[in-house]
Amino acid sequence: MAMISDEALMLEFQRGSREAFEELFARYREPLYGFFQRRLASKDRAEDLAQETFLAVIRTAVRYEPRAMVKTYFYGIALKLLAAERRKRSGNEPQLEPEHESAEDGPSEQALWVRQALEKLDAGEREILMLREYEQLNYAEIAELLRLPVNTVRSRLFRSRMALKSFLEPARKKQRSAASSQTRDKSNSRPVEGEAQS
Repeated sequence: MAMISDEALMLEFQRGSREAFEELFARYREPLYGFFQRRLASKDRAEDLAQETFLAVIRTAVRYEPRAMVKTYFYGIALKLLAAERRKRSGNEPQLEPEHESAEDGPSEQALWVRQALEKLDAGEREILMLREYEQLNYAEIAELLRLPVNTVRSRLFRSRMALKSFLEPARKKQRSAASSQTRDKSNSRPVEGEAQS
C-alpha cells in the first residue's frame, strides 16, 4: 500500500476498500491534526476537526474525481471545517496554539516570536504562508485550494514573507543584543590568571 498513490487509494476506497481508507488515514491523520492545531487554541478541538475531516471524506467519497489531488481535496475539506469553526466562534481571529512546537519544555522564545509575528499578518496572507511552510503545499496546490491564480499565490506569499521578516527583525536584534551582553558578562566574570582558586 505504501507505494500506491493517494489518488489510486481514493479510487480504491470509492470501490469499497477499507484498507485503502486506512492507508489514507495513516498518511493524513498527523498532517491534518497539525493543520488544525496550528490554527486553533484547543488541541482537543483540533483533534475533533481532524476526525470530522475524515468523516466528511467518507461521506463525500463518491463525489471525488481523480482530476483533483487527494491532498488538496482533504485540505479543501479541512479549510471549510476551519471556516465553519471560526464562524461558530463569532469570527474572532484564531489564537495560534502556544504548545504546537515539538519541544518538550514548550515552545522556544524564537517559536513564540514566529507565532506572534504570524498573528500580525493579514488572515489571507497568513493562510497562504502556513499552507506553503507548514503543510508543504506547492504553488499550484495552494492556487487550486484557494481558487486563486498561481501568480497571485506567488505575490501574496512573497508579501507575507517580507511582512513576517519585518515583524521578526526587532526580535532578532533584541536576541543578538542579549547574546552579546551575556558574552561580555561571562568574559568579565572569568577568574584572572594567578588568582587563588577555591
